[in-house]
Amino acid sequence: MKGNIFSTRWGIVLVGASIGVMAPLLQKLGNPANMGICVACMERDIAGAVGFHRAAVVQYLRPEILGFVLGAFLSALAFREFRPRGGSAPVARFLLGVCAMIGALVFLGCPWRALLRLAGGDGNAILGLAGLATGIWIGTLFFKGGYSLGRSNAQSVSVGLLLPILMVGLLALRIMYPPVEGQPSSGVLFYSLQGPGAAKAPLLISLGAGLLIGILAQRSRFCTMGGIRGPYPVSPVASFLRHDCLGDSGLGGEPDPGPVRPRLREAACSTLPAPLELCRNAGCGPGLCLGRRVPRKAAFHGRRRRQ
Repeated sequence: MKGNIFSTRWGIVLVGASIGVMAPLLQKLGNPANMGICVACMERDIAGAVGFHRAAVVQYLRPEILGFVLGAFLSALAFREFRPRGGSAPVARFLLGVCAMIGALVFLGCPWRALLRLAGGDGNAILGLAGLATGIWIGTLFFKGGYSLGRSNAQSVSVGLLLPILMVGLLALRIMYPPVEGQPSSGVLFYSLQGPGAAKAPLLISLGAGLLIGILAQRSRFCTMGGIRGPYPVSPVASFLRHDCLGDSGLGGEPDPGPVRPRLREAACSTLPAPLELCRNAGCGPGLCLGRRVPRKAAFHGRRRRQ
């Protein structure tokens, strides 16, 4: 990491500001309102596009997610940091991840979208972020109590290539079977004709933004959960300024056009993903932290627990 400007404090601030600017730009170019970037929602749309669910309003193979993975992968290769690792207790990790995703989708977004919703003028996000912070605190209590799913171990290169190859395959499908006007499917892919799934930025712009964010995240080790106590709030500040420049800030105007959950339920559901993700991946999950290689210590953020 020596000589890597993106791993410095101001480098991470720059990465957060870049994400905060790109998100409303993607929204302006066609992505759903206050969903310029949302890892949970975009993965939900991808699941619908390949037929894992049939909710007709949320089916689209989002290029941003493909770009996140491929950008981080290419950056790791270029800087000789590609070192595949895998953890123990795969079933427990899988189930914790499922529960975390359910909580995020009930809240209507991952932590990134929570801040973007706040920047766009949706006051419901305040309670959501309070719930997220509470969940992170609960997760740290598990670590202090000695909770651990075991150390991660080095894996073969072939294992590390599985996810990038999958992303390349999905990108090939998106190019081979583009959306057809007025048709709910194209080849093996499903497409929404209305709702959030029908709102999308141009393919090359979405893919390019995803690649850039993936590269920046890999170089900076940008972490959503850990960023709650660091420079992460720069993202909504930059996003709010960009919303203001584009003239689509919701402050004092119309609320987020998406469905509104009762506030207490919104806070409760946003609390759920944080401790689950922290316990599953020692503070940094693959969907919430791109390119970060996390040492498995007994305590939060790599500090050794006192005996």
